[in-house]
Amino acid sequence: MMDAAIQISSDKSLLNVDKVHRAIKNAYWGSYRSVEQTKKTIENSICYGVYRSKEQIGFARVLTDEVVFAHIMDVIIFEEFKGQGIGKKLVEHILKDSRMKDVLTICLKTKDAHAFYEKYGFEPVGNSDLWMAIDNAKLD
Repeated sequence: MMDAAIQISSDKSLLNVDKVHRAIKNAYWGSYRSVEQTKKTIENSICYGVYRSKEQIGFARVLTDEVVFAHIMDVIIFEEFKGQGIGKKLVEHILKDSRMKDVLTICLKTKDAHAFYEKYGFEPVGNSDLWMAIDNAKLD
C-alpha cells in the first residue's frame, strides 16, 4: 500500500483499540472519552490503522455518506513515531480512498494543525478557529 515499511489498512480487526483509546485520551480533543465511547466510534466509522512491521503506529477515522459529506476525525500518529512523515501518508491515503475521492465536502476540526491540512486543500470555514474543509459542492 505504502512503502515497504508502512501499511495502512481499513480492517478494524487489526486495530489495537486500547492503544488507540490511550492516544485519544491524551489528545486535547478526546480526554472525556471512555473506552466504551472509543469502541462505539470505531464501530460506526471507516477506520484507518497505520502499521509498521505489524505494530500499530497511527489511526484515523471518517464518517461519510461517500457522496455529499465526510468528516475526518481522530487523526493520530503515536508519540514515538511523530515527525517521520507518517501523518502525511495517512491523510493522503484517506483522501485517495475510493470512498472519499468523490465526496463534495470533506471537513475536520483542528486546534493546531492548520498549516498541515492546508497543504491538502483544506481551508478555514467561516471565522472558525477550528473547522476546516475542502468544499467542492456547487451551490446555484
